[in-house]
Amino acid sequence: MDELDRNIVGLLGADARMSIATLARRLKVARSTIQARLERLETSGVIVGYTIKLGESAREGRLRASVLLTVEPRAQANILTRLKAIPEVERVFTTSGRFDLLLQIAAPSTTLLDQVLDQIGAMTGVRSSESLIHLSTRIDRAV
Repeated sequence: MDELDRNIVGLLGADARMSIATLARRLKVARSTIQARLERLETSGVIVGYTIKLGESAREGRLRASVLLTVEPRAQANILTRLKAIPEVERVFTTSGRFDLLLQIAAPSTTLLDQVLDQIGAMTGVRSSESLIHLSTRIDRAV
């Protein structure tokens, strides 16, 4: 990716509905150049889709938490399979350092969030967990 590609991705990251004409005008290049670059970025897998980003008001009523897990050696595959079956688990990341997995969880109530956390903590192979309840979003650059 060169600077033009990064600029295209940056503008689309802020507004995925931006037209090719607007992109071309802002980046001071021909529309055909933008079209060709977008096709290449999509084909190469740099851009895999276009989506919307929900604002805070759309996410109201859902408690979010990050859960840090330490798992026993060779237990990760089984734990990942079990986590996939829990709808409140939105994302799972592998990490380096003290913890093996970072989970992003969302639930509509504290009761359900507590049940999910208990379910995860009781899984065979989970050595320890630490939960961080999200209070407010101060910066959100996620696309």
